[in-house]
Amino acid sequence: MNEPIRWGVLGTGRIAQTFARDLALTTSGVIASVGSRSKESMDRFADAFDVAGRHDSYEALVADPSIEAVYVATPHPMHAANALLALAHDKHVLVEKAFTMNAAEARLVVDEARERGLFAMEAMWTRFLPHVVAIRKILASGELGTVVALHADHGKWFEPDPQFRLFAPELGGGALLDLGVYPVSFASMVLGEPTTVRAMLTPAFTGVDGQTSMLFGYDSGAQAVLTCTSLARSATRASIVGTEARIDIDGDFYAPTSFTLTDRDGRSRRFEFDTEGRGLHYQAVEAARCIRAGETESSVMPLDETITIMATMDRVLSFLDA
Repeated sequence: MNEPIRWGVLGTGRIAQTFARDLALTTSGVIASVGSRSKESMDRFADAFDVAGRHDSYEALVADPSIEAVYVATPHPMHAANALLALAHDKHVLVEKAFTMNAAEARLVVDEARERGLFAMEAMWTRFLPHVVAIRKILASGELGTVVALHADHGKWFEPDPQFRLFAPELGGGALLDLGVYPVSFASMVLGEPTTVRAMLTPAFTGVDGQTSMLFGYDSGAQAVLTCTSLARSATRASIVGTEARIDIDGDFYAPTSFTLTDRDGRSRRFEFDTEGRGLHYQAVEAARCIRAGETESSVMPLDETITIMATMDRVLSFLDA
């Protein structure tokens, strides 16, 4: 690895704090500056993670000449504007998932990054975890045979607070964009973009989607059954079913975990992995590798796929008022 990437962190919430803790596990990058609209929050974050650069506005952060890349860790409705602001100042961007609020916003960010020749990537950290890397290798080997079905769910219980981001419409609330993006992205990684989308959505008390069940169909004949909810803690497991074998991923499937490979005759193999931290550092390592290599996107989480994932979630949300 060349010189570490000098990151600017835009936003100081829980995911930004997790990113900062995990980044310290690698030599790929350092947090050089943090930006927040709250001085108290900015100082608290900077003190906790020994960050020298402190900015009380996002504009000041992205204008900081000491940083090379910006990690956008604000709520979903701000992602597009924040990413575009960073790109306008010639900073590479790693944008938290969901990448934007919809596919149209995603295209704006991707087009801007490409026009400027800058690196951009959705921070779908699951893609880079050791167990998911191993699963992609098994898929590529053909050991599963033809994939015919995929199942994944992500459910968590949250206190019903109308100001909490999962329930507040103004903060991009809803189970799908925050929780459901993991199953949808996982299905995209395995099966690509669905040709058929069906969904049933139950609104939460604020009107945003509280629970969603999705059925995706593909040209291959494969089907994906996906669920998400902000109303209860689910098993958060996933499975990939092939004609020759299946993979059953332990909960939480989207975080560092293990899986079992079972063939058609019932013979099983376990795959266990040692992972430090929460696992967000793997995506930071990939971003650093790409930036230092002069690459503007990652083949593991391509920009065009991010757009199709957003477009798929647009289709799912269209069922909310149906």
